[in-house]
Amino acid sequence: MSGVRAQQKQKTRQALIEAAFNQLSAEHSFSNLSLREVAREAGIAPTSFYRHFKDMNELGLTLVDEAGLTLRQLMRQARRRIASGGSIINTSVLTFMEFIETSSNQFRLLLRERSGTSPAFRAAVAREIKHFILELAHYLESETKMEAHHAYMQAEAMVTIVFSSGAEALDLDLQQREELTERLIWQLRYIAKGASGYQKESDKSL
Repeated sequence: MSGVRAQQKQKTRQALIEAAFNQLSAEHSFSNLSLREVAREAGIAPTSFYRHFKDMNELGLTLVDEAGLTLRQLMRQARRRIASGGSIINTSVLTFMEFIETSSNQFRLLLRERSGTSPAFRAAVAREIKHFILELAHYLESETKMEAHHAYMQAEAMVTIVFSSGAEALDLDLQQREELTERLIWQLRYIAKGASGYQKESDKSL
């Protein structure tokens, strides 16, 4: 019975997370959400909320973690497709844009809370972005044999421009988003080419 209760509790917790994400939009930020709204969307009594989260802030921090994890999992899938012969930059950018399209509420949350008023939320988003940069840096290091420092610098530059383009993509129509995607692919190619050239010059000077 305890196992069944634990499963039900996890199911309800996940329902609250999904309910909160569903209520986010371009006009409705997390700070606008109320506990009652989220509980009603999840189909539970407001008092039951506290069995799963201490308060709305704890729910919000969980949402940030969930959004970051979703994005990292998608990019890991992209790297598996790359291993089968896909273009590194093309596949990664297209996968990221898919995330923007299918999980826009999650990305909006990351963008807003990255520069929001809550230090805890800003730190949580910064932590997720750091995880994203580190995973990309480790991948670049293993695939291109680039030194760790240079791989991290390249990854950081790429993630910065990708997030900026993602923020722009949220308000574009399909044609404009496709044009932005093409520009982003070329910009990342320039970064990769510059990093590769710098690495070669560094190797020559040793």
